Amino acid sequence: MRRRHLLGAGLAIAVAGMAGNAMAQSEIKIGEINSYSLLPAFTEPYRKGWQLAVEEINAAGGINGKKLVVVSKDDGGKPADATTAANELVSSENVAMLTGTFLSNIGLAVSDFANQKKVFFLAAEPLTDAITWSKGNRYTFRLRPSNYMQAAMLVEEAAKLPAKRWATIAPNYEYGQSAVAVFKKLMSEKRPDIQWVDEQWPPQGKIDAGPVVQAVAAANPEAILNVTFGADLVKLVREGNTRGLFKNRSVVSFLTGEPEYLDPLKDETPEGWIVTGYPWYDIKTPDHDKFLKAYQAKFNDYPRLGSIVGYQTIKAAAAILAKANSTDPEKLIAATEDLSMPSPFGEITFRKIDHQSTLGAFVGKTALKDGKGLMVGSVYRKGADYLPGDAEVAKLRPKD
Repeated sequence: MRRRHLLGAGLAIAVAGMAGNAMAQSEIKIGEINSYSLLPAFTEPYRKGWQLAVEEINAAGGINGKKLVVVSKDDGGKPADATTAANELVSSENVAMLTGTFLSNIGLAVSDFANQKKVFFLAAEPLTDAITWSKGNRYTFRLRPSNYMQAAMLVEEAAKLPAKRWATIAPNYEYGQSAVAVFKKLMSEKRPDIQWVDEQWPPQGKIDAGPVVQAVAAANPEAILNVTFGADLVKLVREGNTRGLFKNRSVVSFLTGEPEYLDPLKDETPEGWIVTGYPWYDIKTPDHDKFLKAYQAKFNDYPRLGSIVGYQTIKAAAAILAKANSTDPEKLIAATEDLSMPSPFGEITFRKIDHQSTLGAFVGKTALKDGKGLMVGSVYRKGADYLPGDAEVAKLRPKD
């Protein structure tokens, strides 16, 4: 009896183990990293976006019949913590790929980890050009339009302004430095007559707006490039409005038309700024209508740009895994290069030459209506139209 019991117990354990292995084989895990606790205004809509994508993917049969599971970690806005999270996701969770990140310095840290460990990484949000060019590697791809792409879109409008004296205000870290550098380069190429009369570099998340506004005003520019966002943008606008900095001056501003940054400005929203953003209320296309209805039905809320980024990141990851029909990094890379797919903004492609997607952005102007900031007169700019040619990219990106 005792022997029979032991045999039965052993068989039960073996069957349970087989079931566990079968369960593990019936799902694919994606690792996701972002600055949830540091930047909730962007990352919470972002999380909702990827949750909607996961739900849709699994409802449609998963990835080649396997359930998609996202394992998410918070990097707290620290590159070292992001690298630790990446290592845990790869070594403990056995994820098929890494996705996410927000801040450019964190994106670069995870990209470097991916390159060293030979792990596929789909960067969602970080905008620095270094991710796909000077520090690009074969294991890293990027979804959002880069600083170069958004600068080129803004310069197209900014170059029409009569202003010749320009000042810049940007957070003093990778993203801000990259954005200012590429805007100045592209703008000076189109308008060699302009002068750069002042630069202000407040620390990210810790702007002392009074001295910044005072210094820019003292330089007496005719136009200002702004790269601040989040709470820093609110403080800058409030102080600038109080001191009249923006009166009779043109302002060109990265990202300010995104609802997560425009909404907090409320009735202090400055009018007439040239911005990139996401006028979700003014986009009339079948692709976007489908996304908008699904998002509002699930969350009873309107989407932010973060929602689009989170949604499309996981949709792209699923498309890559489905095409590769494998979790092998080399096969994932081969599947992604020149892969096209739908998005709420229309079809996008991940370019083989630099691993940059052709997702675009909307360009328009800020306006104030009923005590709320809006983006008006917006036009969608396709990302492919604002990327340099292959010969120039070859000079910018190291060979893999």
